[in-house]
Amino acid sequence: MVRLISIRAALISFMALVLSACFPTVDYVDIERYMGTWYQISANETFFNENLVGVTATYTLQDDGTVEVLNRGFENTLDGPLNEIYGTATVVDKQTNAKLSVSFPTVPINFPFANYLIVVLDQTDYQYAAVTDPAGTTLFILSRTPSMSPTTYAVIIDELEAIGVRTDRLVITPQ
Repeated sequence: MVRLISIRAALISFMALVLSACFPTVDYVDIERYMGTWYQISANETFFNENLVGVTATYTLQDDGTVEVLNRGFENTLDGPLNEIYGTATVVDKQTNAKLSVSFPTVPINFPFANYLIVVLDQTDYQYAAVTDPAGTTLFILSRTPSMSPTTYAVIIDELEAIGVRTDRLVITPQ
């Protein structure tokens, strides 16, 4: 019983920490315009994307309002073995559509809170975006094309740093 209480207390403390570190998102995302394929220009490397190149994320709006997520990448080289995973995203903040909860069936921990925060977005043409989680552990700079101009990339970095997102762990993703 004591152990169960300790685990619950630890989880509550963790959730409070994560939620308190939340970054401001963009004001509004037209979810239908956000759908489609995005190329990963750079990302913080984590256990699930380490050594992947040619990474894309494809989002497809479902009839029930959820979003099918397909993340794909190749191991080590562009002609390496394909690594892909399907998941589901649910909009958590329906006023902005900028906070989503993404889960994958093969991942043992799927959090019930928004773990996909759209913090930078090209509001005019939806050609680039930056996405993180409440703690800033993950960070992805995305583009509709496999490459991005250095000027656009620098603007995104400046926007991220202005809202307190650390960018020093970003690794450029070969496309």
